[in-house]
Amino acid sequence: MLARFLALASCAVVLFSLSGVLAISASAVVDIYEFDTESQRERYFQLSEELRCPKCQNQNLAGSDSQIAGDLRRELRRLLEEGKTDKEIKRFMVDRYGEFVLYNPPLQKSTLVLWGLPFLLFLVGVVAVLVLVKRRKGNKEYVASSDNLSAEERQALDSLLDKKP
Repeated sequence: MLARFLALASCAVVLFSLSGVLAISASAVVDIYEFDTESQRERYFQLSEELRCPKCQNQNLAGSDSQIAGDLRRELRRLLEEGKTDKEIKRFMVDRYGEFVLYNPPLQKSTLVLWGLPFLLFLVGVVAVLVLVKRRKGNKEYVASSDNLSAEERQALDSLLDKKP
């Protein structure tokens, strides 16, 4: 039973992951910018994937077609052409739009719950599975030990089982 549950759960995770990948690739916005170097172009695409659109709930700059995302992509291009580092660009975006603009916010007191909650939920799930398995194993031992019934108890049990509703 547990093996079947784990197999179904893993299939669900795989399907959910694939649907997310397909949705992201289907909604990608194409901006055509000329860059001086291939390095600048790669950094542009990487940063546009790492930065979140302030208007959209869960889309990066590369996948959002909102007007603010377009403005931020143009701003990103301008900052890259000025020779800013990735760290400086992210700092500029955070100063202007807050930590929300980062898909991977740094570990701070304010983001501790964000980073710790998945691990906590995983541990709670593991403990719950262990408790259920232990209870099930304990129930099997109890049922197996019920063979030690007296003749009276066995007769009472048989009469209860033979009754038809």
